[in-house]
Amino acid sequence: MNLLKQLLLSAALGAALASAAPAFADGKPTIKIGYVEGWDDSVATSNVAAQVIETKLGYPVKLVPVAAGVMWGGVARGDLDATLSAWLPATHGAYWEQYKSKVEDLGANFTDAKIGLVVAMDVKATTIADLEAQKGDFSGRIVGIDAGAGVMKKADDAIKAYNLSYQLMPSSGSAMTAELARDIHANKPIVVTGWAPHWMFAKWKLKFLEDPKKVFGGSEHVDNVINPELDKKAPQVVEFLKKFQWKPGEIDGVMLAAQNGTKPQDAAKAWVSAHPDRVASWVADVK
Repeated sequence: MNLLKQLLLSAALGAALASAAPAFADGKPTIKIGYVEGWDDSVATSNVAAQVIETKLGYPVKLVPVAAGVMWGGVARGDLDATLSAWLPATHGAYWEQYKSKVEDLGANFTDAKIGLVVAMDVKATTIADLEAQKGDFSGRIVGIDAGAGVMKKADDAIKAYNLSYQLMPSSGSAMTAELARDIHANKPIVVTGWAPHWMFAKWKLKFLEDPKKVFGGSEHVDNVINPELDKKAPQVVEFLKKFQWKPGEIDGVMLAAQNGTKPQDAAKAWVSAHPDRVASWVADVK
């Protein structure tokens, strides 16, 4: 990474942290967690973890919305203490290779994650290779999310691997789902970059296009990755993050509540309040 790019990334993260809470409250340091604002699973997971860290462990938390690359760089430098949105091994594989000597992976919080190209269940296409013959139906467009996302890099690789004469359209997570909603309502075929877990699979009948060349990789996991200094700064938080893992279907309720208009922080509070046994299992052995 050249010096100019490093400076730009640092400036972006600095701006995001400008409104951070005071470094210490009641003797405990503020825990800064980076997340990607347009990724519903990232928002849900980060908010639930923040609620547990604040209410059960007594540490103030600052959630910092950043792009994926800035998120990884921030954790590596110590500008951020953690991210709970590390998609591995494929989606964020390049970031892992770049920063693995400067971060610590505490394990997965979600174990059956997946990325790929997504279409409505009733479209003719079943594999990514089918898209070329149906280019007219899809207007030769793949609707994507933010340009720096791992799924976007893989989508670009897929266009080349399957010789698709399609244009990958960057947007955002919310813009992508808005266009998906419009086209499904109009019964118009659309292909988007997608991932699971995501609330859109609960709302509409969708499918991943088969990827026989494995460009998008297989099943992935979403990990809790920290700056190693967090072990000294807040060992209780590290112990919690080692145990913080979703069971199948649990995160869906938080994502859907937020999608239906509840503020993510309030959706997280409601989930934590409604699942005391799960929360207790995450912090049971924290000293």
